[in-house]
Amino acid sequence: MPDDSKRDGSNVIVRPARAVSGVVRIPGDKSISHRYAMLAAIAEGTSRFQNFSAARDCVSTLDCVAKLGCEWKRVRDGNDDGAIEVRGVGPRLKAPVGVLDCGNSGSTMRMLSGILAGQPFSSELCGDESLSRRPMARIMTPLSEMGAQIAAEGGRPPLKIHGGPLKPVHYRPEIASAQVKSCVLFAGLFADGETVVEEPIRTRDHGELALRAFGAEVERTGNASRIVGGQRLRAIEAHVPGDLSSAAFFLCAAALYPGSQITLPGILMNPTRARLLDILMQMGLKVSVAHLQEHQGELVGTIEARGAAWKGAIIAGADAAALIDEIPVLAAVAPYSFGGLEVRDAKELRVKESDRIAAVAANLRKMGAEVEERPDGMRIPGGQHLHGAELDSFGDHRIAMAFAVAALRAEGETTIHGADAAGVSYPTFFKELRSVVLE
Repeated sequence: MPDDSKRDGSNVIVRPARAVSGVVRIPGDKSISHRYAMLAAIAEGTSRFQNFSAARDCVSTLDCVAKLGCEWKRVRDGNDDGAIEVRGVGPRLKAPVGVLDCGNSGSTMRMLSGILAGQPFSSELCGDESLSRRPMARIMTPLSEMGAQIAAEGGRPPLKIHGGPLKPVHYRPEIASAQVKSCVLFAGLFADGETVVEEPIRTRDHGELALRAFGAEVERTGNASRIVGGQRLRAIEAHVPGDLSSAAFFLCAAALYPGSQITLPGILMNPTRARLLDILMQMGLKVSVAHLQEHQGELVGTIEARGAAWKGAIIAGADAAALIDEIPVLAAVAPYSFGGLEVRDAKELRVKESDRIAAVAANLRKMGAEVEERPDGMRIPGGQHLHGAELDSFGDHRIAMAFAVAALRAEGETTIHGADAAGVSYPTFFKELRSVVLE
């Protein structure tokens, strides 16, 4: 189990466990929290969000909108999680004084750029060392086509954006990306006419649903999403569902032990995200969903999961895009399965917070596992026995958490260096994991 008593700086020691059992209330979904905060900023009135993500990435978004003239604050409402309020200023933001620091958040930089492209002022977005290595050409291209002036050396941060009146586009990205889609649709609010994003593979639709929640009309036909510029947004009140990508770590922990039981209330069940549950059930996890409800267009439910025989799987094509955030933890626990895991068509993993293909392979090998690393994925045989080791988070929140889960079944202690990276998306992860581990 994770041991806070043996922390050295940002290191965490994880010891073997015999099972996991309990109830975990997962923090608010990051993807939705980012989009709600950005749209609240350009809405009219004050929006209120319960269970807004406490992730450092989402705080980066809130700090950026604050520098653009939108006040936000935390409020107590009798709920243990409290809430946040964002006071919108309408479609025209305030020119920032200084650089907008996005921290480690590619979501903040990519999606907020769409809004900034339509503003009558110049702005600059920067990030930490990791974010400064991530490609931004994928948003620079469509925003430039719409009329914004964007400069970035080598297509990487910092980004300098000179916004202004935009023209609509029909954009067909080569790589499917929900962040790019949201960026262009947000920019489409400031364009004179209809903007269309037509993807090669359908991606998560949180941007479209959030826009509708704030009162915008968005049409979707097949893989194409359309929005007409000039629409004004209105403030909303919403409860942010639990993040399914964060829930994945606890679901995979339960999968490691036949008989383990985990209950996760209030989890986002959006069909473009719930493919994870299909894959986990194919791999042998017993999953049921209860109390399904709809909040602001998003499905929410309680997940109950029981461990059983852990099988293998192949993740490729549309599944690779749908599970891009969950692949690291599925790969980290794949050696314990009977059939192993093969991942294809996931080259996008190379340009996340770390090169996640290389990071997963490096840590698994340190634990004694056999891994075949490929340009767009990996193959991990099943039926392997792992031992504890000194592992690196590579400054990546998902790698830190994925290997905390993998370490639960390893023989001996595992030390994860740079484990505080988990705070980027899930600040209380190690505390929550410790609460459900049975020694």
